Amino acid sequence: MNENIEIARRGIMLIVSSPSGAGKTTLTRNLLEKEENVSLSISVTTRARRSSEIDGIHYKFLTRRQFELMRDGGELLEWAEVHDNFYGTPREPVETALAEGRDVLFDIDWQGTQQLYETMRADVVSVFVLPPTAEELKLRLERRAEDNPDIISRRLKNAAEEIPHWTEYDYVLVNRDLDKSFMRLRGILTAERLKRVHRDDIQGFVDILLSDLKALTP
Repeated sequence: MNENIEIARRGIMLIVSSPSGAGKTTLTRNLLEKEENVSLSISVTTRARRSSEIDGIHYKFLTRRQFELMRDGGELLEWAEVHDNFYGTPREPVETALAEGRDVLFDIDWQGTQQLYETMRADVVSVFVLPPTAEELKLRLERRAEDNPDIISRRLKNAAEEIPHWTEYDYVLVNRDLDKSFMRLRGILTAERLKRVHRDDIQGFVDILLSDLKALTP
C-alpha cells in the first residue's frame, strides 16, 4: 500500500534577482517567514556591513583576501563583483540542503545566476523582479535612507544594465503590489516543488501503485 510512503524530493535553488530597490529583499524575507522548508543562502561579501545587518545572518562579511582564498579554493558555487565589492555563495551548505530535500533561497544578481546555470541548472528556478516605473525605483532607494545620493545614482545606473537580463530568467514579476507579487512568488515555488524532475522517489511510488493495481485486477 502507498498511503504511508513518503515521496522524497530534491531541494530547489530558488533565485530571486532584481535591481536594487525593486522589492526583492522584502519578498524574500516574507517567503522565509511563511515557508518552513526554505532557508536563505548566506552569501559572503567584501562590502562594508550596513547598520541594519548582522554578520552571519544577512551576509558573512569577509576581507578581500579571505574571499579570494575561498574563491581560489573552489569553495564558492558562484561569485561576482557588484558595486566594486565581491559577493559569493559557499558551496557546502547548499549541496547539503538540496540532498536533504530542503529548498535554498538565493538573493543574487544576474552574474551569479549565470554561474549557477552553468554548474547546477537542473536544480535552479530563477525569478527576476522588476520595479513598476523608474521613478518608483528611485523613490524606494531614497526612502531606504541607507545610501548617499552618489550611491543611489550609481545604483540607478546599474539598474539600467541589470534590467535587460530579465530575459534570462524562468519567471518575471513586475512588483506593482507587494502582496500580489508575494502570492505569485509563492505560487512559483509551490508549482516547481511538484515538477517531476524534483521528485526523486516518484518512480518507486508509481511502481508500488501499479503493483497494487495489478493485485486488485487479477
